[in-house]
Amino acid sequence: MKSFLRGLVLALVVVASIIAWAALPWPVLLALAVLFVLWMQLTRAGRQAGSATSVGVSTLPQRVGSSSVVVVGIAGVVAVLVSLLAMGVGYSEALSSSGSADTAIVMRDGSASEVSSVLEHDAIVAIAEAPGIARDKSGKPIASPELVVAANLPLSDGSGDEGSVQLRGVGEQAWAVRPDVKIVAGRKFQPGLRELVAGKGAQRQFAGLEPGSQIKLGSQMWTVTGIFAAGNATDSELWGDADVVASAYRRGSSRTSVFARLTGASAFAGFKAALKGDPRLQVDVQTTLDYFSKQSEQTTQAIRIIGIVVGVIMAIGAVFGALNTMFAAVAGRAREIATLRAIGFRGTPVVVAVMLETMLLALLGGVLGGVLAWLAFNGFSASTLAAGTTAQMSFQLHVTPALLWTGIKWALAIGFIGGLFPAVRAARLPVTTALRES
Repeated sequence: MKSFLRGLVLALVVVASIIAWAALPWPVLLALAVLFVLWMQLTRAGRQAGSATSVGVSTLPQRVGSSSVVVVGIAGVVAVLVSLLAMGVGYSEALSSSGSADTAIVMRDGSASEVSSVLEHDAIVAIAEAPGIARDKSGKPIASPELVVAANLPLSDGSGDEGSVQLRGVGEQAWAVRPDVKIVAGRKFQPGLRELVAGKGAQRQFAGLEPGSQIKLGSQMWTVTGIFAAGNATDSELWGDADVVASAYRRGSSRTSVFARLTGASAFAGFKAALKGDPRLQVDVQTTLDYFSKQSEQTTQAIRIIGIVVGVIMAIGAVFGALNTMFAAVAGRAREIATLRAIGFRGTPVVVAVMLETMLLALLGGVLGGVLAWLAFNGFSASTLAAGTTAQMSFQLHVTPALLWTGIKWALAIGFIGGLFPAVRAARLPVTTALRES
């Protein structure tokens, strides 16, 4: 019964520690670390813990094989976790950076995305005349009625398979609405002709998208006149003249959305109120920043859940690896530990010494895993089905400092769990028994 209660208390300590470790902000954790250092410097038990730790760490080269099991195992967990989470960050950033607070997207009321929206010609004219829209030098409103359709193109990986790409028919003001979109090769398409320009991400993913080449979309041939880059989700699209795209895909004069550049972010409220108050219109009005951020939420959350589940599964294996290694280390150092206790070291310094040794190995594993993830995947190009569309979206994985900190926290948590039980065993080992075991 006593042993069961002791085990239950230890389990509760582990759970409480993990929850606190995950929930506490870094300033609080830093303050706790400072208090711990002061305890080691100013108290007799702390100084004993420091001495025992230095003895344990000095013997690590003699146990490099078993110690490397802990380091490599934890490094693998951190590398996989950070890489998966970097995918979600990259996807979210690609979509979020596609919008801004001073541009608006107007779709049919109740539409979750552009694909499910239809705006008729009269509504498009009324939207372009709404107050709050910026105008160019000739006085034309900077608004672009646009049409989004999905098309199939052969992939560039040589497999012969086809993938889905988003073809966007744009108005003449599309370049003014999105000034970040720049032609980096070739030229823009000419309105009225079956020409298009391709984003850098689309060119990377699909075959035949070189300036001057022709591609088949549906039953018609189109000429690729140029390549553009925006540094966001737009890079995954093909752009052509909206009237030509509508004619090719039999959409008549309807469009899926209207993008508008506002006179400023403060003009959005008046712009939205004017459209909502127009009895001729039933539309949904959002800033492009809000629209693309919402589009990324579901996929980003799904990627994050997958990353955490995979990380937990791998962490369980790493914990058992740490437990085996540290139990073996404690058994191998039984005489040393017994000697320390015989000359006056109490249980707490022994527990702290074993925990610090495990946490040091875990920290090394966390740093190694973070570096591996950053070297291998930071900036790595990937693609997935874009939210709200039937087309692929290219994006780059982004290993941020926040993700590296998350990886370090996971590594230290694994080290804490893996070191706690061997540390308690070392502290409770009777001196006479320990000397006989050696």
